[in-house]
Amino acid sequence: MIKYKTREEIELMRESAQIVSRTLGILAAEIKPGVTPLALDKMAEEYIRSQGAVPGFLGLYDFPNTLCMSRNEHVVHGYPTDEPLRDGDIISVDCGAIKNGFYGDHAYTFEVGEVAPEIKRLLQVTKESLYLGIEQCRAGNRIEDIGFAIQQHCEKNGYGVVRELVGHGIGRVMHEDPQVPNYGRRGRGKKIKEGLVLAIEPMVNLGTFDIRQLKDGWSIVTADGKPSAHFEHNVAVVDGKPEILSTFDYIYEALSKKD
Repeated sequence: MIKYKTREEIELMRESAQIVSRTLGILAAEIKPGVTPLALDKMAEEYIRSQGAVPGFLGLYDFPNTLCMSRNEHVVHGYPTDEPLRDGDIISVDCGAIKNGFYGDHAYTFEVGEVAPEIKRLLQVTKESLYLGIEQCRAGNRIEDIGFAIQQHCEKNGYGVVRELVGHGIGRVMHEDPQVPNYGRRGRGKKIKEGLVLAIEPMVNLGTFDIRQLKDGWSIVTADGKPSAHFEHNVAVVDGKPEILSTFDYIYEALSKKD
């Protein structure tokens, strides 16, 4: 059952989303060759707690960390390790926080040092597809209109759009109805209504869309070993239009200072 949010609830969700946004901005300044994902994970947990929130992923479905960190061919649900980041890596950082009883949850794929041009292009197109999907999150449209926009943009650029993993509703529970596939047909799926809040998150591979799960029970990787990108925003339908509750501005500000 879809749980539509009031304006007051959406404002509380914006607060949770912004905590995640600021956390990702702090991490953006620290992501570089030689840094370990576990060090970044600790930094994220400390900041989230300093904001009067709690990590949204830690303990969720027994997940052991604050961040999902998925490097190179890892699509999502990777967990932080003590293996240092290397020049040329990419790493998706997916972060959640709970404040006032509501979740914030979004993700960004970072470049580590100097990344190959074909991988930079994958990241660019995946991020573009996120915003194209968000544009379809309007009252009167259908859920698969979002996925259709994402799929069309990514596939015309030659990339594989993951099928088995999807976006979702979000609120007092991390994963609420409806599911939001990153592929689909126009005009199909649940009708989008005022007060809907979604986590829209294209997961896009340089090669095949096929994936597999590793024996650790968490990590999802591409079947062909090629890199994957993942970007995510929290989006509410307000006055019939999409309103992004999260932001990448803190990330952009941190990255501009590193250049």
